[in-house]
Amino acid sequence: MASMKTALFVLLHWVLQCAVCRDISVPPGTLYRVAGFPLSLPCAVSGFEGPRTQDFEWFLYRDDAGGRQMGVVSTRDKGFPYAPFQPRVKNGEVRVERDSGDKVRLVIQRLRAEDQGKYECYTPSTDSTYQGNYSASVPVKVIPDTLQVSYTRSLTGQPVPEGAELTLTCSGGIQSEQLTHLSITFGKRNNGEGLGAEGGGQVSNIREIISIDKLLGVVPGRMYKKRYDDGEITLEKRNKEGGLGEYVMKMRAVQPDDTGSYFCESMQWIRDPDRSWQKIAQRTLDIGNLTVQQLAESLSITSSPRGEVTLQVGAPLILTCEVLGLPAEVNSGLLVQWMKRGSVSSDGARSGGVEVEVARMSPDGVASWGDDLSRASGGSMEKVAGGRYTLKLFSGQPLDSGVYRCVVSVYAGRANPDPSTPVTLTQRSEGVTVNLKSKDVLVAAVAQLLRGPLLKRGNTITLICNITVTTTGPAQAQVQWLRRPIPPRVIKREESPASAVTVPDPPVEEGPSLVAALMYDGVAKIYVNTSDVSIDRLSAGSYRLRVHSATMDDQGMYACHAQAWGQDPHGGWYNTGARAESNAVTVYMYSRAEDLLLIPLVVGVSSALFVGILIISTVTCCFMKRLAKQRTPK
Repeated sequence: MASMKTALFVLLHWVLQCAVCRDISVPPGTLYRVAGFPLSLPCAVSGFEGPRTQDFEWFLYRDDAGGRQMGVVSTRDKGFPYAPFQPRVKNGEVRVERDSGDKVRLVIQRLRAEDQGKYECYTPSTDSTYQGNYSASVPVKVIPDTLQVSYTRSLTGQPVPEGAELTLTCSGGIQSEQLTHLSITFGKRNNGEGLGAEGGGQVSNIREIISIDKLLGVVPGRMYKKRYDDGEITLEKRNKEGGLGEYVMKMRAVQPDDTGSYFCESMQWIRDPDRSWQKIAQRTLDIGNLTVQQLAESLSITSSPRGEVTLQVGAPLILTCEVLGLPAEVNSGLLVQWMKRGSVSSDGARSGGVEVEVARMSPDGVASWGDDLSRASGGSMEKVAGGRYTLKLFSGQPLDSGVYRCVVSVYAGRANPDPSTPVTLTQRSEGVTVNLKSKDVLVAAVAQLLRGPLLKRGNTITLICNITVTTTGPAQAQVQWLRRPIPPRVIKREESPASAVTVPDPPVEEGPSLVAALMYDGVAKIYVNTSDVSIDRLSAGSYRLRVHSATMDDQGMYACHAQAWGQDPHGGWYNTGARAESNAVTVYMYSRAEDLLLIPLVVGVSSALFVGILIISTVTCCFMKRLAKQRTPK
């Protein structure tokens, strides 16, 4: 029993000692690296005593030297390297880079075939007792460089119009006995500087456009992901003879931001025994410079006729829009709109007001009318030639007066854009002022209430509007009746220490409400639902409004508004813009005799009912008190 306790004690002591033993770790091998490209071997020490910053020494056991040890580089001894490595250590091609006090890496900037062998990482002891591991080794195989990369066509730097398609082709391949993978990346530098043919150096100001990674997945660059998702950028791999692959990148429509120096980069990858992917070779080829000419520098929009156009009402109006400066080699979609600002007034066309859309033609050639859908049967919009569009109004009307502009939105490189596709550029033409003159028209309107007995609830209100239209040629009047409430007279008394002053409040006017209308073509329209209303034409200039079975809500201040409509030479009717507003007629409803008798009747019945209830309650109260006294015991 005692011997077993002693054995357990010794075992526990040994385990505790090993828990703090020095340990060196390097990657598991064998590692395969390519001649001419960097080698980076990490080495870490743990479980040591002494200072936190440890020293490291690297040895190489070359395969071609019979396993003889050679000193490569040391962190504490500058004279440590053997002769073959001394010049390489001196110029920094072979060096030790420290990640932390206990972690370093051996870096050989350009591997040579004779660098193949087993590398040993050794740490001089700083421990009080010598226990644990003080070195570890990993075999490295140097394989030949078989990475190939080339391009088919270089960019010449000549300006390319915005919206043009860009196609870049790059070929690459590997001839290796080991299982390695190839990745291809297309990228751009904004500063336009050339790139070296060999990899290994870092390049500033780079944007990765799109790649086929080591696992054969297509990966867009961070700044190009949306364009890739929208199908604007694609990358395709095609197999060629000799085991080479051809990689074709397409940009559907280049943008000004695509200006720069383009390159194709190929990388060779291998999977180490620790299951991590390592880049073992890289080459970058400069394809050339691309300059994108912005569309705004060449595009121009003109409209004709220019300046000011004056036409008689009924005459056709033809406006032409021409799009100039579109690159012939770029198939772009166009959205063409005719916009109008202004309306007819006594002084002709004015440029103020809200701009409205008259008509448009979409990129797929479909024409449609804008805010004024009634003109769809009286006009057309057509594409008469490449870049030329016409707007025709077969019979101009005064309301067609205004300032017209042609607005063109260009979808560069997208002949049939989706609704979500952003517009590349929008430009507007100079304004064309259109005046459509009509004959001189004068309109006058007078409203009156027919004389008769006082109006009472249930009577018919009859109002007459006499309209005079003075012009040459056929004309019709369009009449509207409007009612405004009678403003109440409100008296407010303001008390002051000196005197009392009566100040009338200003009347609060409500807006007029439309009662009825008789259109120029004889169609009557009633706009109230609470009363029985009719409107008719008594003679050429006399119009009548009747409110049957009037109620107290029908009283108010009535006025008629008249608009003059003329007839153009084609027989169509148009609004001349001439209008008049009549005087206001006050309609007041008086109470009927039975309405006046109703008030005392209601008051009398209420008084009698109140007196009766008072008497009954008094008698009942006295009777209950007397009854209560009789029941009280003596």
